[in-house]
Amino acid sequence: MGFVGVLVVGVVAFLGAWERRWIADDGLIVLRTVRNLLAGNGPVFNAGERVEANTSTAWTYVVWFFSWLTDVRLEYVVLSIALVLTTAAVVVAMLGTMRLYTGRAVVLLPAGAVVYIAVPPARDFATSGLETCLVIFWIAVLWWAMLRWADRSTRPGLGSVLFLAFWGGLSPLVRPELVLVGALALLMVVAVPQSWARRAAIVVVAGATPVGYQIWRMGYYALPYPNTAVSKDAGGAKWDQGLTYLGNLVGPYALWVPLLLVGVAAAVWAIVVPRSGVRSDRVRGLERLRTPSAVVAFALFSGLLSVVYAVRVGGDFMHGRTLLPALFLLLLPVAVIPVPLRRGPIALVSALLVWVGVLVWAVAAAFTVAMPQGTQVGRSGIVDERAFYSVNTGHRHPILASDYLDYPRMRAMVEAIERTPDGGLLLPSAQFTSWDVVPPPLPIPEGGAEHVVFFLNLGMTSMNVGLDVRVLDQMGLAYPLAAHTERLENGRIGHDKNLFPDWVVADTGMVDVHPFLPFYLDEDWVAQAKVALTCPDTEALLTSYRSELTRARFVQNLKHAFDFAAYRIDRVPKYEIERCGLTPPPERTPTGPTS
Repeated sequence: MGFVGVLVVGVVAFLGAWERRWIADDGLIVLRTVRNLLAGNGPVFNAGERVEANTSTAWTYVVWFFSWLTDVRLEYVVLSIALVLTTAAVVVAMLGTMRLYTGRAVVLLPAGAVVYIAVPPARDFATSGLETCLVIFWIAVLWWAMLRWADRSTRPGLGSVLFLAFWGGLSPLVRPELVLVGALALLMVVAVPQSWARRAAIVVVAGATPVGYQIWRMGYYALPYPNTAVSKDAGGAKWDQGLTYLGNLVGPYALWVPLLLVGVAAAVWAIVVPRSGVRSDRVRGLERLRTPSAVVAFALFSGLLSVVYAVRVGGDFMHGRTLLPALFLLLLPVAVIPVPLRRGPIALVSALLVWVGVLVWAVAAAFTVAMPQGTQVGRSGIVDERAFYSVNTGHRHPILASDYLDYPRMRAMVEAIERTPDGGLLLPSAQFTSWDVVPPPLPIPEGGAEHVVFFLNLGMTSMNVGLDVRVLDQMGLAYPLAAHTERLENGRIGHDKNLFPDWVVADTGMVDVHPFLPFYLDEDWVAQAKVALTCPDTEALLTSYRSELTRARFVQNLKHAFDFAAYRIDRVPKYEIERCGLTPPPERTPTGPTS
């Protein structure tokens, strides 16, 4: 029954992900970097600017590799990878948990795996173009490899141990906060009694890839972590918002019900169902780390630690997304549950009742609409992202970048670029059907000046324009000038930075006077922003990612990466001038409307 259950749940996981297939705006951001990689511009969002706009390094390169290999449209490559990895993650997790019951007289039934795929956000983010599928696949393989390593009936070979070390070492590249999980796993593997030579080999294999990449990242991007972490101030604490986010996932689906059912049942069955082979309680000292019980404790502790981290940083603005890895970790030990065959009818019936209870909950949860107003951003700042974009694009399954041309302003953006061959800065107007274009100064170079789009939604904008169009955002995911502003108090989670467009006019060198400026921009603010940009520390920041990457620049970036990461500017130009001790420009005589 065990392998049949694995097959059935794997198929259901695939179909569930397919039924809710889509690619989010944030998923399209990844594809912009992949386009630049394929074009030879490097792992950047805008050509000529070394900015790491994707949180998951591994996901970027996985998508790039299969795009390069197949030469298929990027959106279809991402969708295919996501479906395969999601299905594989659920299957591998169940196969790993089955190892806990080797030698026991039990029938294994899927439980925790059913709970995970029943939660709507798990199926939403199975695709979405984001790295969730890769994250849970990495977790599942780590779980399987650790249980294989912990099998007391065999002595793990060096090859399998080194694979486990390598896989665990990938954690910060899969997603930075996964280092909490990977480091704990590696600590267990290193701590068990073994030769120092073997320990050294584990450390080298585990650290070679992430350390090597970290050195390269600091020299190339001039930051010790992705620019997204600077933009969102990932080290900050927003406990209240995080608790709201946790309740937003747990409450609507009554997630505590299946967790309580399978948790209590698993604890009882672990006691009453005998296991053949070497007993964990006969192992002494640090050797106890290499036992199935220790690996189960590792999964549970890692899951709780991941919950605490997600709550601390305030969660996310997408319903459930950043709690999915923690939920997956907590469900690993009960991905399948045992039905004892030789412990009498009471044990058998109670086990079956628990399993039926899980299935009943799963059916109810699968059809629960957690956010009836999910297409609107409410006071919590959390939104049902898939529903939001499905409604606002008019596509049930928005997958292609061209599907997002039906999102407000997108088709108008493409038309505005076509109408302005001389180039210019596109700013979203108050109307959803047009853009304000700030022209470049004369003389216009042959072929026109560059086009720059300044808009919050980076994915749909950047994937519907050429790579010669620079796309910047006021939150700073792809625009370090915005990323290095101070976080706004009580701002929407994940969107609590907002650079004024006056800075972009100054930074791009567009015409800075009315009537060429939109009425809502102030000539004095633009002039002040130009002065503020001459702040030596700000100039050093801009130079770090915009200048030619020479050996000297790489070394300078490497030395000052942590300084750049900590640097912040004031988003009000006047106050930034004061902070830097600069001389403010003289006030201008208005040449047009200023309000």
